[in-house]
Amino acid sequence: MRHQKLGARAEYRQAEEQRTRDSASLAEKFGKLKTLTVDLAFYNPEGVTRNSQIKYTVNLANAKSVFRFSCQNSECIGGDFDLSEELAKAVAARRKTASGELCCQGWRNKTTIDTVRCHNILRYKLSFGY
Repeated sequence: MRHQKLGARAEYRQAEEQRTRDSASLAEKFGKLKTLTVDLAFYNPEGVTRNSQIKYTVNLANAKSVFRFSCQNSECIGGDFDLSEELAKAVAARRKTASGELCCQGWRNKTTIDTVRCHNILRYKLSFGY
């Protein structure tokens, strides 16, 4: 049986998914956290056009403490958005909300590696209950 070589994007995603799976659940890591609602909006690099928006209540027992979201650019390599640190800081300070903006630092596509960054934007709001 012949095995296909994974592309750079697939290799990166596979490693990130494993890192996420290996992390503790949010319930295990943040015992005092009772609810978490996430509102995410994905924008193009100029920050003008919203590509998608997601709002949901997190299942703390199943969600992992490596709290990351994939870049909406299907050709992005080595990017994505990791909110793990922002979440941990907000819970440690017992904040009710945390919001901000992250810029994808991946590469636009496989032909632009080392030359053109993706720079898609994620605007987020996290709402916490204790």
